[in-house]
Amino acid sequence: MVEEANAEPAGAPHGAERDGHGDGAREGAGHAEDEAREHGGDREGEALDGPLPEGVRHRVVRYVATGFGGLTVGELPAQLRQYARFTPSRRLKYAGNAMAAAVENDAAFRARVAERLCAAQPELCAALNEGTPPPAADPVDVAAVAYLLRPPGWLKLVAAAGEEVERAGAERMDEAAREELDRLRAERDEARERGRADSERLRGEVEGLRRESDAVRRKLRAAQSDIKRGEAALRKEQERAEAQRAELQAQLSAAESETRRVRARLGEVEAALEASRKATREGRSVEDMRLRLLLDTVLDAAQGLRRELALPPVSVRPAETVDAREPAKFSPKDIAARALAEDDPAILDQLLALPQAHLVVDGYNVTKTGYPMMPLEKQRLRLLGGLSQLAAQSGAEVTCVFDGAELAAPVLLAPPRGVRVLFSKAGVTADELIRQLVRAEPPGRPVVVVSTDKEVADGIAKAGARPVPSVMLLKRLSRG
Repeated sequence: MVEEANAEPAGAPHGAERDGHGDGAREGAGHAEDEAREHGGDREGEALDGPLPEGVRHRVVRYVATGFGGLTVGELPAQLRQYARFTPSRRLKYAGNAMAAAVENDAAFRARVAERLCAAQPELCAALNEGTPPPAADPVDVAAVAYLLRPPGWLKLVAAAGEEVERAGAERMDEAAREELDRLRAERDEARERGRADSERLRGEVEGLRRESDAVRRKLRAAQSDIKRGEAALRKEQERAEAQRAELQAQLSAAESETRRVRARLGEVEAALEASRKATREGRSVEDMRLRLLLDTVLDAAQGLRRELALPPVSVRPAETVDAREPAKFSPKDIAARALAEDDPAILDQLLALPQAHLVVDGYNVTKTGYPMMPLEKQRLRLLGGLSQLAAQSGAEVTCVFDGAELAAPVLLAPPRGVRVLFSKAGVTADELIRQLVRAEPPGRPVVVVSTDKEVADGIAKAGARPVPSVMLLKRLSRG
């Protein structure tokens, strides 16, 4: 026999307790087995119209899983023999459907399971065999045991158990529905309370927002009014500015006309003054000549008086006062007539060879043409060193002009020998200072201005000076 340690169902009577009702239960089970063998299955005309109620089916399968462990392999149906060594819980888990089919279709196996069940529950089995099930017994247990024993009227017991299970399920469902309904009502009431509170809160927020909106609208209207007033004021200011601009433009035009008139008048006055100076010089020269002739006569008569007065000999003769055309002489403008390049340093040497020549140099114009990458201080020192050497070689008067309008303080500089160094004052450019130097010279004196500034060159050329490019001076200085 193949049996497990727990093959005998729990709750089965032991020892002497197997007497009494246990014998009756075994007799009832044996009778049921004999009857099953005789009839070969269920009672004639007694069969279920449908499947077992679910609760009864689970209880039957549990009884089968507990009861067939004490059977031999030969007593088991073929489909259940593989589960013979399983524990009841594993049989219930893995062989539930197979046990339900076997106990339904195999009457002998059902009888053997019923015998094991009657050994475990003798009172219930005896009461069912007598047709009087205990009133206090569980209807599901009664229906499951009746399904296995198949006593007379077992179909009614199973049907009643099914109805009881359905009624209990319906009651449970009703109870669950009532609980769900109560829960839903509570949630509804809670939702209503929350909605009421949210509604009150939102109403308050809407009221606050409405007040804020009204305040914002008032501020917006005030701001729009301010903007309109500001725009009106701006238009008035623009009109006033336009009127002032037109007035200033008219005043500027009048001032420019007056300036042009004054300049024209100034030119006329300067021309008249120059003519007056020339006439004065000519008149004075004639008188001086006459006086010198008288003095020469006196000096020739009295040598002692001549030595005492130490007068030079007469330099002007009466023939020189006669108006006539004299031979042409070289001027600074005539030097360029030679066949030399425009930047040939020989031209500069010829210009400086003229009597009483004055060389005026635009300092930064020359240095930024020749060596612009050097600092300004080194540019000045290099140029002044070359000009000093040129002054010593030519004997000409040399003046170097630097732009000092942007200087915060005077430049500390020791001018080299033979070179005059000038910085323009605040508000005066180096170009204007060069024009002033040219205008300060008497007409006829050779003045040479070194600058590549076309405006400067044109201006000093009109004043009678000779402009030369900075490249010419740089070539002359590089020659040494």
